[in-house]
Amino acid sequence: MAKLTKRQKATQGKVDPERLYTLEEAVALVKDVNIAKFDASVDVHVRLGVDPRKADQALRGSVTLPHGTGKSKRVLVLCTPDKEQEARDAGADFVGLNDFIQKVTDGWTDFDVCIATPQVMGQVGKIGRILGPRGLMPNPKTGTVTMDVGAAVTDVKGGKISFRVDK
Repeated sequence: MAKLTKRQKATQGKVDPERLYTLEEAVALVKDVNIAKFDASVDVHVRLGVDPRKADQALRGSVTLPHGTGKSKRVLVLCTPDKEQEARDAGADFVGLNDFIQKVTDGWTDFDVCIATPQVMGQVGKIGRILGPRGLMPNPKTGTVTMDVGAAVTDVKGGKISFRVDK
Protein backbone atom coordinates (compact mmCIF):
# COMPACT_ATOMS: atom_id res chain seq x y z
CA MET A 1 0.00 0.00 0.00
CA ALA A 2 1.21 3.52 -0.79
CA LYS A 3 2.31 5.82 1.99
CA LEU A 4 0.15 8.73 3.00
CA THR A 5 1.62 12.18 2.58
CA LYS A 6 1.79 14.67 5.44
CA ARG A 7 -1.09 16.61 3.96
CA GLN A 8 -3.26 13.48 3.64
CA LYS A 9 -2.49 12.47 7.26
CA ALA A 10 -3.47 15.94 8.48
CA THR A 11 -6.70 15.75 6.47
CA GLN A 12 -7.62 12.31 7.80
CA GLY A 13 -7.01 13.51 11.36
CA LYS A 14 -9.68 16.20 10.97
CA VAL A 15 -12.45 13.83 9.78
CA ASP A 16 -14.17 11.39 12.14
CA PRO A 17 -15.54 8.53 9.99
CA GLU A 18 -17.90 7.36 12.76
CA ARG A 19 -19.63 10.72 13.19
CA LEU A 20 -22.64 11.97 11.22
CA TYR A 21 -22.22 15.63 10.32
CA THR A 22 -24.97 18.17 9.76
CA LEU A 23 -25.05 19.92 6.39
CA GLU A 24 -23.48 23.10 7.79
CA GLU A 25 -20.72 21.15 9.56
CA ALA A 26 -20.05 19.06 6.46
CA VAL A 27 -19.68 22.13 4.23
CA ALA A 28 -17.32 23.77 6.73
CA LEU A 29 -15.33 20.53 6.99
CA VAL A 30 -15.05 20.20 3.21
CA LYS A 31 -13.67 23.73 2.99
CA ASP A 32 -11.25 23.02 5.83
CA VAL A 33 -9.83 19.74 4.48
CA ASN A 34 -9.58 20.83 0.85
CA ILE A 35 -6.03 19.94 -0.20
CA ALA A 36 -6.38 20.80 -3.87
CA LYS A 37 -4.59 23.85 -5.19
CA PHE A 38 -7.60 24.76 -7.35
CA ASP A 39 -11.30 25.42 -6.78
CA ALA A 40 -12.67 21.94 -6.12
CA SER A 41 -16.27 20.89 -6.61
CA VAL A 42 -18.52 18.78 -4.41
CA ASP A 43 -21.04 16.20 -5.61
CA VAL A 44 -24.04 15.47 -3.42
CA HIS A 45 -25.65 12.03 -3.52
CA VAL A 46 -28.88 11.46 -1.63
CA ARG A 47 -30.42 8.04 -1.03
CA LEU A 48 -34.16 8.52 -1.49
CA GLY A 49 -35.38 4.95 -1.23
CA VAL A 50 -37.31 5.06 -4.51
CA ASP A 51 -37.22 2.63 -7.42
CA PRO A 52 -36.20 4.51 -10.60
CA ARG A 53 -37.72 1.81 -12.82
CA LYS A 54 -41.24 2.63 -11.63
CA ALA A 55 -42.82 5.58 -13.41
CA ASP A 56 -44.79 6.77 -10.38
CA GLN A 57 -41.56 7.07 -8.34
CA ALA A 58 -39.59 8.98 -10.98
CA LEU A 59 -38.00 12.19 -9.76
CA ARG A 60 -36.86 14.80 -12.24
CA GLY A 61 -36.67 18.56 -12.25
CA SER A 62 -34.47 21.60 -12.42
CA VAL A 63 -33.44 24.42 -10.14
CA THR A 64 -31.71 27.75 -10.71
CA LEU A 65 -28.83 28.24 -8.31
CA PRO A 66 -28.64 31.70 -6.71
CA HIS A 67 -24.97 32.29 -7.56
CA GLY A 68 -24.68 30.05 -10.62
CA THR A 69 -22.38 27.08 -11.08
CA GLY A 70 -19.26 29.00 -11.99
CA LYS A 71 -19.10 27.30 -15.38
CA SER A 72 -20.19 28.61 -18.76
CA LYS A 73 -22.51 26.46 -20.85
CA ARG A 74 -22.78 26.27 -24.62
CA VAL A 75 -26.45 26.43 -25.58
CA LEU A 76 -28.00 25.17 -28.83
CA VAL A 77 -31.47 26.52 -29.62
CA LEU A 78 -33.54 24.68 -32.23
CA CYS A 79 -36.41 26.95 -33.18
CA THR A 80 -38.37 28.51 -36.01
CA PRO A 81 -36.87 31.58 -37.74
CA ASP A 82 -39.18 33.99 -35.89
CA LYS A 83 -37.66 32.99 -32.51
CA GLU A 84 -34.01 33.01 -33.65
CA GLN A 85 -33.33 36.67 -32.82
CA GLU A 86 -34.85 36.29 -29.34
CA ALA A 87 -32.51 33.36 -28.66
CA ARG A 88 -29.45 35.25 -29.95
CA ASP A 89 -30.30 38.29 -27.81
CA ALA A 90 -30.54 36.06 -24.73
CA GLY A 91 -27.01 34.75 -25.34
CA ALA A 92 -27.48 31.42 -27.13
CA ASP A 93 -24.27 30.12 -28.72
CA PHE A 94 -25.88 28.24 -31.62
CA VAL A 95 -29.29 29.08 -33.13
CA GLY A 96 -31.01 27.43 -36.08
CA LEU A 97 -32.93 24.34 -37.10
CA ASN A 98 -32.28 22.28 -40.22
CA ASP A 99 -28.55 22.99 -40.50
CA PHE A 100 -27.94 22.07 -36.85
CA ILE A 101 -30.12 18.95 -37.09
CA GLN A 102 -27.93 17.87 -40.01
CA LYS A 103 -24.73 18.67 -38.05
CA VAL A 104 -25.92 16.61 -35.05
CA THR A 105 -26.87 13.76 -37.40
CA ASP A 106 -23.29 13.88 -38.71
CA GLY A 107 -21.96 13.53 -35.15
CA TRP A 108 -21.55 17.09 -33.84
CA THR A 109 -22.39 17.42 -30.13
CA ASP A 110 -20.22 20.35 -29.08
CA PHE A 111 -22.84 21.91 -26.78
CA ASP A 112 -24.00 21.40 -23.20
CA VAL A 113 -27.74 22.16 -23.36
CA CYS A 114 -30.28 21.88 -26.17
CA ILE A 115 -33.41 24.05 -26.04
CA ALA A 116 -36.27 23.64 -28.53
CA THR A 117 -39.71 25.06 -29.22
CA PRO A 118 -42.73 22.73 -29.25
CA GLN A 119 -43.33 23.22 -33.00
CA VAL A 120 -39.94 21.74 -33.96
CA MET A 121 -39.98 18.74 -31.61
CA GLY A 122 -41.16 16.53 -34.48
CA GLN A 123 -37.94 17.33 -36.33
CA VAL A 124 -35.80 17.14 -33.17
CA GLY A 125 -37.18 13.63 -32.59
CA LYS A 126 -35.13 12.48 -35.59
CA ILE A 127 -31.91 13.12 -33.67
CA GLY A 128 -33.26 11.67 -30.41
CA ARG A 129 -31.06 8.58 -30.73
CA ILE A 130 -28.00 10.81 -30.69
CA LEU A 131 -29.09 13.34 -28.05
CA GLY A 132 -30.94 10.94 -25.71
CA PRO A 133 -28.04 8.80 -24.44
CA ARG A 134 -25.94 11.94 -23.85
CA GLY A 135 -28.68 13.58 -21.78
CA LEU A 136 -29.05 16.45 -24.27
CA MET A 137 -32.58 15.74 -25.53
CA PRO A 138 -34.96 18.67 -24.83
CA ASN A 139 -37.61 17.83 -22.26
CA PRO A 140 -40.63 19.90 -21.13
CA LYS A 141 -40.17 18.74 -17.52
CA THR A 142 -36.74 20.36 -17.30
CA GLY A 143 -37.84 23.52 -19.13
CA THR A 144 -35.88 22.91 -22.33
CA VAL A 145 -39.00 22.66 -24.51
CA THR A 146 -40.62 26.07 -24.32
CA MET A 147 -42.02 28.92 -26.38
CA ASP A 148 -40.10 31.45 -24.28
CA VAL A 149 -36.61 30.57 -25.56
CA GLY A 150 -35.11 33.84 -24.32
CA ALA A 151 -35.97 33.10 -20.69
CA ALA A 152 -34.83 29.48 -21.03
CA VAL A 153 -31.44 30.52 -22.42
CA THR A 154 -31.02 33.17 -19.71
CA ASP A 155 -31.84 30.58 -17.00
CA VAL A 156 -29.36 28.02 -18.35
CA LYS A 157 -26.61 30.62 -18.72
CA GLY A 158 -27.36 31.90 -15.21
CA GLY A 159 -26.82 28.57 -13.47
CA LYS A 160 -29.86 26.36 -13.94
CA ILE A 161 -29.13 22.69 -13.28
CA SER A 162 -31.33 19.68 -13.79
CA PHE A 163 -31.54 16.59 -11.60
CA ARG A 164 -33.12 13.17 -11.88
CA VAL A 165 -33.32 9.98 -9.90
CA ASP A 166 -30.67 7.39 -10.76
CA LYS A 167 -29.81 3.87 -9.67
